Amino acid sequence: MDRYVDGTAELGEGTTIGYFSVVGREVRIGSGCVIGNNVVIHDGTVIGNSVRIDDNTVVGKLPMKAAMSATTDGASVPPAIIGDESLIGACAVVYAGCELGRHVLVADLASIRENVTVGDFTIVGRGVTIENHCSIGRRCKLESESYITAYSELGDRVFVAPGVATSNDNFIGRTEERFKHFKGVTIGKGGRIGVGAVILPGKSVGDDAVVAAGSVLTSDAPARKIVMGSPAKPIRDVPEDQLLENQGWDD
Repeated sequence: MDRYVDGTAELGEGTTIGYFSVVGREVRIGSGCVIGNNVVIHDGTVIGNSVRIDDNTVVGKLPMKAAMSATTDGASVPPAIIGDESLIGACAVVYAGCELGRHVLVADLASIRENVTVGDFTIVGRGVTIENHCSIGRRCKLESESYITAYSELGDRVFVAPGVATSNDNFIGRTEERFKHFKGVTIGKGGRIGVGAVILPGKSVGDDAVVAAGSVLTSDAPARKIVMGSPAKPIRDVPEDQLLENQGWDD
């Protein structure tokens, strides 16, 4: 046997399954999908039409809870849902309890945890990690090796450059008090974060604001302002021709 498809799984017309792949119980896969080699699709996962999943990827993985975990609650989660015409690259991991919209691209080596939603047409770049309990809007771009901490919320059209780091723990792993105060970051619609920037726990980036490359955001970034430095401070307005409302994009 060069692949395993459980007898309860449903495969749409024209869908193909690669060598050594495993499709679990009560999985539903739409029509015209291409599932690569050595792919594991866990029980109950729902995959839309015309989805491509590349080699060595895992979809619907159950969360693991370490004894010392501060953000994984161990509660049961629903199956993963992958929207129509999405593309998931090689060696990616998409957990159970994750819902991807339509036309989402998840690049090679990315990891998307449980209780995460990703909006339509969003790009999750190579090696990106989105931790649990996050909401990612539509038409976002999360570029290579960026890290979205647990309990974060990103609006539509957010741009996160490579190597951006976010955090949700002001106590840096010490004292029981920290369990009361976990809070991720919030990035408003059209917010842009430059390469290598750091956003500290609970901080927000306003709509259409820009955090310059290499900056450390220790206080909220006002809407439509460019902030820069360590700590980051507002330096000027975002130019009018760069505002979302002036791009002529149809959302």
